[in-house]
Amino acid sequence: MQTSDLDITLILAILFLLAAILYSSVGHAGASGYLAAMALVGVAPVVMKPTALVLNLLVAAIATFRFSRAGYFSWPLLWPFAIGSIPLSFIGGAISLPGHWYKGLVGIILLISAGFLAFRFYPAALKYHQPASTPIAIVCGAVIGLLAGLTGTGGGIFLSPLLIFTRWAETRDTGGVSAAFILVNSAAGLAGNLTSIRFLPSAIPLWLCAAMIGGFMGSEIGTRKIATATFRRLLALVLFIAGGKLLLGF
Repeated sequence: MQTSDLDITLILAILFLLAAILYSSVGHAGASGYLAAMALVGVAPVVMKPTALVLNLLVAAIATFRFSRAGYFSWPLLWPFAIGSIPLSFIGGAISLPGHWYKGLVGIILLISAGFLAFRFYPAALKYHQPASTPIAIVCGAVIGLLAGLTGTGGGIFLSPLLIFTRWAETRDTGGVSAAFILVNSAAGLAGNLTSIRFLPSAIPLWLCAAMIGGFMGSEIGTRKIATATFRRLLALVLFIAGGKLLLGF
């Protein structure tokens, strides 16, 4: 391996670690962070999607376990969204968008993610009402699932703010529900195109270790409610830069 390749591998390992810490602290798995890191160093789209999904699976599994164990999970809230999202995520995972379309769609999602992170999408003042009706939840899950499958993300960056701002869930339950939602969608998206696994780089074991450590650290932070405001805004800046890079094509 050339020195430059080794440097990129180690840089990505560090960035994946930091992304996993932050995202898992709010019940997410870090896909948009992983995609942003890979976009910054010029990783090919054909590698980005399966890599993000594999890392997502591991971190989402850790976050789901830790949040569920801490009591921040609601199966009645999850299942209607999951029923709608899983088949559409599978279909989206089977679709290989042309490079410029993929970069554009991921760029937009990174910018949306940056906005959510920068301005914090967990307003504690909103009062919980009641869950969405089952048909509405299934439709919302289907839309999010398709986006998740197409881009190689788990969809949590859309589900969490949806649950909070519609007041369909109490804030403390969104972490565990989002983590489980991301887990099933990442699995479905990867299953939709298993042949993409052949594009996983040789560095994936190292990156999985970095993401696993970050997942345990972040979920510990999340379940104990330790503030991460500065860290969150720094990652928002990275997402903004990476999204702009993809959209502007340089």
